[in-house]
Amino acid sequence: MRLVTVGSVAFDAIETPFGKTDKIVGGAGTFITLASSIFVKDQGIISVVGEDFPEQTMKEMRKRGINLDGLQIKKGEKTFFWSGKYHDDMNSRETKVTELNVLEHFDPVIPQKYWDCEYLMLGNLSPVVQRTVIERLPKRPKLIAMDTMNFWMDVAWDELMKTIALVDVLIINDDEARQLTKEYTLLKAASRIKAMGPKFIIIKKGEHGALLFYGGRVFVAPAFPLEEVFDPTGAGDTFAGGFVGYLAKTDDLSFENMKRAVIVGSAIASFSVEKFGTQRLMETSIEDVEQRIEELNTITDFEINNL
Repeated sequence: MRLVTVGSVAFDAIETPFGKTDKIVGGAGTFITLASSIFVKDQGIISVVGEDFPEQTMKEMRKRGINLDGLQIKKGEKTFFWSGKYHDDMNSRETKVTELNVLEHFDPVIPQKYWDCEYLMLGNLSPVVQRTVIERLPKRPKLIAMDTMNFWMDVAWDELMKTIALVDVLIINDDEARQLTKEYTLLKAASRIKAMGPKFIIIKKGEHGALLFYGGRVFVAPAFPLEEVFDPTGAGDTFAGGFVGYLAKTDDLSFENMKRAVIVGSAIASFSVEKFGTQRLMETSIEDVEQRIEELNTITDFEINNL
């Protein structure tokens, strides 16, 4: 197995200034694997759903090369559900409903065919669950990337620190980086995070792009400018999926290739926000991504001959 993702497969109900949805498919694991499937067909997911999760969605995931042997289906139980409302700036939101359901007592099961995975993506979940997967793998993957959020910093600080110490790449947004390190400037925050264990740090800045840090080197990646953003819910997870999917395909962990992977993640994330839920991501092809990367290259290319 080339790539394994740990993350929620869930239901969302979303309200933005552009509209609202009833219950639709979401979850960090869903967005990550759909994005990475553009590059990798030999991948699996470790997650849990209830009996209410649609079989059609699972069929679509399998068609995209996502192995579901690690997806537990709990009979008689319900899938994790989150409902939220975005404010006019589309960067802040309020949670209306959170129902953990099957996630409350999730104990990850790792199928044998996942044991030799080369790349492991830890989507946003309890740091205990994330670390459990690392510890249950008989062989350490070539690269372990991790996403997390403010909530775990508030309620599971010690466990979060233990897990961060085990990973190669930490992917968080700017607010999370500041809370994690108590540093305001992102350069200082990245330096503090490096001391925690990760070699590579990616700090996402939403519509303003992302920063990649490695050693004393920094790379700034732009976000693709869009006229309309319908739903930013899965953008960060889609970014992570595009990033790790590209790395798994190219199998190159140099800083230069990491830079390319960040650009790829940024390009794919720009698709996911164009429609609610996973709909736009389901429609996105590698040709679409290539075209968007070319457009990104065009709008960021410049020369200065004389000052």
